[in-house]
Amino acid sequence: MKNILTIAIALFTIGFSANAQEKNSLNKNAKYTIEVNGKCGMCKKRIETAAIKTKGVKYANWDVNTHLLSVIIDERKTNPMLVKNSVAAVGHDTKEVKAKDEVYAEIHPCCKYREDNTNDDGQ
Repeated sequence: MKNILTIAIALFTIGFSANAQEKNSLNKNAKYTIEVNGKCGMCKKRIETAAIKTKGVKYANWDVNTHLLSVIIDERKTNPMLVKNSVAAVGHDTKEVKAKDEVYAEIHPCCKYREDNTNDDGQ
């Protein structure tokens, strides 16, 4: 009986230790860059607001020229896919998550990046 109790305690301790190590591998200030479609300052505000409202996002900055959203997240609370889902929910596509057509249709006409068939020279 004593051996069974000892084995049970040992297994519990090993399981608890492994779980603690897994949680410790998550970074409190992880930096990610996500490509997000958009065109203007209104897009910038919408994208950054959606990202920062995602629980665990500490910083969000979208660059109009590069279309890159830089975020700092607490990986214990969120992950990049949740940020992508939040951005798509307000009408902006990423490579992995597309905004629903009805949401995209509601964004301002100047923000409509899907219909943009011009090259960088405006032609």
